Amino acid sequence: MTPITEVAGRRVALSNLEKVLYPRTGFTKAELVHYYATSADALLPHLRDRAVSFLRYPDGPEGQVFFTKNVPPGTPEWVTTAEVPRSEAPARMVVVQDLASLVWAANLVTEFHTHQWLVQRPDEADRLVFDLDPGPPAHLVHCCEVALWLRERLATDGIEAYPKTAGSKGLHLLAAVRGSSAERTSEYARALAVEAERAMPRLVVHRMTRSLRPGKVFVDWSQNAARKTTATPYTLRARPTPLVSAPVTWGEVADCRSPSQLEFQARDIAPRLRDLGELMAPLLDPEAAAPLPG
Repeated sequence: MTPITEVAGRRVALSNLEKVLYPRTGFTKAELVHYYATSADALLPHLRDRAVSFLRYPDGPEGQVFFTKNVPPGTPEWVTTAEVPRSEAPARMVVVQDLASLVWAANLVTEFHTHQWLVQRPDEADRLVFDLDPGPPAHLVHCCEVALWLRERLATDGIEAYPKTAGSKGLHLLAAVRGSSAERTSEYARALAVEAERAMPRLVVHRMTRSLRPGKVFVDWSQNAARKTTATPYTLRARPTPLVSAPVTWGEVADCRSPSQLEFQARDIAPRLRDLGELMAPLLDPEAAAPLPG
């Protein structure tokens, strides 16, 4: 029988809690659910009012991994959903608004991925994102070098960027923006990626062509497109160990000399939140959002 627990006044079914999802560390489904529940104060504000794509791995990262974009069968009626625009036809997606919905989604064993716009304003981008993806033998340290350049370049346009680990091998930069469409934000991000390649031609590539990427950092600007999603801050990732897409300080980025310095697992997040606070909280302040130049 599937156990039922009460979360914030809602009855949530939790299944197979003893299942080991990450064999290298023995990390279980119960620990995954516990991680999301105890990180909710930091995670939920980044999920709220955003349609969610789930990257699910119910048998662990070494099992079947698949994206779920539409509302999954069996979704409780109290979980918020919203119709969102798609190029082919509108779709109905989950919007994780509260702790009960977060725990229900965690039971599906998932990464959380969100758009760069709110469901109330799908035509207006409120996030700018760069995904810095290293092509071996380039690695996370090289991403940090590119991130520092992008930080300074964005600052000249009055935009403050906040870094987080991808939770895999790269780095993400996020900034709060206002008054722009996804198309305009994508154009701006692409222009900066081209500038970065011109400034650091031996290190940066802005094109997706895989043959160009070995030994360089791909500055992926395309995730600003309205249909694209990016791993949400604090989400677990489907990697061999329970790595988290963790916000980091610019000091940590500048001081990084080894990829392991910016690898954070689920157990690391509570101490970081206690010691550093929620590093991406400024993204949630509408007053901190900057207009794009031009």
